[in-house]
Order: sequence, then structure tokens, then C-alpha cells
Amino acid sequence: MSGRARNRARPAPLRFDGWIAGVGTSSGTRLVVGHWVRSPFGPFSDVMLERADGHRLLLAPTSRTARFISSTYTFDEVRVAPVRVHDDDRCWTVEAGPLLRLRFTVGRRGATGLLLRAVPGALAASPAWTAVTDPLAHLLMGVRTRGSAGGGRREWYGARDLRALTSATATFEGQELGTLAPVAPPVRFGFGSTPRRPSLVRVTTTVRETHG
Repeated sequence: MSGRARNRARPAPLRFDGWIAGVGTSSGTRLVVGHWVRSPFGPFSDVMLERADGHRLLLAPTSRTARFISSTYTFDEVRVAPVRVHDDDRCWTVEAGPLLRLRFTVGRRGATGLLLRAVPGALAASPAWTAVTDPLAHLLMGVRTRGSAGGGRREWYGARDLRALTSATATFEGQELGTLAPVAPPVRFGFGSTPRRPSLVRVTTTVRETHG
């Protein structure tokens, strides 16, 4: 088979457009919320949670999204629960059935957020642009914007905005998780993490199969 034919047979990349919030708490539990307004699965939200003891949990709204996410990232436990997000720009509320309730407030845009918003949307969402942003993101925030994921996939994060979080409260299984704190140590779901400073990132994520 020719190289051209192999390229035609390769699955199309999957595009997820929305927000990622990284939240640390004083109890040591760290949470990563994905709120996707456009995706191959339609609009949905999910929560990745890592406890202070290192236990990694995925909360996803359907079996289909749970299978995809858990085959792309690494977890010790996966639960299917209705994940709902309500936001009014400055205040976000996240609920995952009776298991989790998270509320956080979003501050003003800093210099990094203003710079990201100045990049044209089509360019910022392009996987090629991450060749420029990856070393800068690693140097300034300790995160990666491109790398290998699970399930024979590669992943690119195209950040388009960044705002710091100013407060947060959370309960998990009825227990208070404490006040807002740095996302430290970094979460261990995949090659990337979130900024150490709790943040809300506007992002377009591209996932491509590297086999087939």
C-alpha cells in the first residue's frame, strides 16, 4: 500500500472545544474539570480527581465518554455519573451526581490570557501552533501542550485564554475538601497537567490516532 493510501485510511482527528479548570485544595485533592461545548460526543463535561494519596478517579457522564477518556488517560477508578456545569462567567458550579460538588470563582485576565486571546482562533487551535507554545508553556507554567496519550493516540492542547481562579469550595462523597490551593503535586492522568496556579483555560484539544 502506498504512503498516500495509508494517509487516506488514517482516522480523522477528534476535536474538543471548551474549557479546562485545574483546582487544588488544601486537603491535597486536585481536580481537573473538562467542560466541552463541542466534541465528537456532543456537549459534555467530565471531572478527573486525584486524592492526596494518589488515587486517580474519573467521573464521566456516559459509558461512551468514560471509555474514550479512560483509554486516553490513566485512572485507578472510573465512575459514570451525570456531570453538570453551570457558569455565569465569574462563578462556576460543577456537580457530579451525589458524589461531587465544586464551586469556584474566576478572576480577571492577566498578561498571559491577553496574549492568548490576541492569537487568531484558527491558529491557536492548530496542532502545528503547539510547536511554538509547548516550550513556552513548559518553561512558564510547567505544563506540556503536545505529547503521546494512551490508546495509541497523540494529543495537542491549543490554549486560547487563561484566567486565574480566586476561590473554590468542594465536597466529595460528603467530605469537605478545603480551600483553594496550588495544583501540587502535578496531577498524573497523562503527559500533561494543569498550571500550578489554579486556572481556567479556554482550549481546543485535538486527538489523533497514531495507528490504523
